[in-house]
Amino acid sequence: MNKIKKIPRFEIGKDFESIVTKLENDLKSIADGNSIIAGTDKDPIVTDSKQIPIRHFFMEGVYVREMTMYKGTVVIGAIHKHLHMCFLLKGHLTVANKQGVDEYIAPCFIIAGPGEKRVLYSHEDSVWYNTHANPSNTQDIKKLERELVAISYEEYNEYVNNKNK
Repeated sequence: MNKIKKIPRFEIGKDFESIVTKLENDLKSIADGNSIIAGTDKDPIVTDSKQIPIRHFFMEGVYVREMTMYKGTVVIGAIHKHLHMCFLLKGHLTVANKQGVDEYIAPCFIIAGPGEKRVLYSHEDSVWYNTHANPSNTQDIKKLERELVAISYEEYNEYVNNKNK
């Protein structure tokens, strides 16, 4: 892996969920669709914009989401329901999650666990791929999003509780 620097742990990890939720809600309240892009109640996940281009790739049992992040871009991701692998094929990102903050330079990969929400900052133009299982082989992005991610920690906890029944 090409992780370049482990940034020392700091207190955000203890309350990452509430801090990142507040940050996300604050940004949504001032989103202008140009300098700040955010999901809406109707479409909570940004699936494409000029500022954050996203492409979708499908193959038997697999869904790959490519996101281009231009220099200086910040993205707050959704909460992933399943273990999956991410690849940084171009660029330099800082990634914060509940476990802490890491810096990555392409090419490299990370394994992302269930329940993980990330905040990404792009130090330079970067290309980031998320790879997911797609057992139903659907190409309906809205359906895939419902299967793969939760919008809130409450929704994620409900998913986990129902999954274990």
